[in-house]
Amino acid sequence: MKAVSLMKCACETCLCVISTEDAVNKDNKYYCSEACAEGHKTMKGCAHNGCGC
Repeated sequence: MKAVSLMKCACETCLCVISTEDAVNKDNKYYCSEACAEGHKTMKGCAHNGCGC
């Protein structure tokens, strides 16, 4: 049996809830996408509908 941990994306404005297993891990924080992980410097929102970032 495999345990899955869900948590909110570490991006402040993002509302996505993600699996730590599938997340982008950067500086020991978990993000739903590369856009959120890089702080939206070169990419706009994470492309998930209604997330808010």
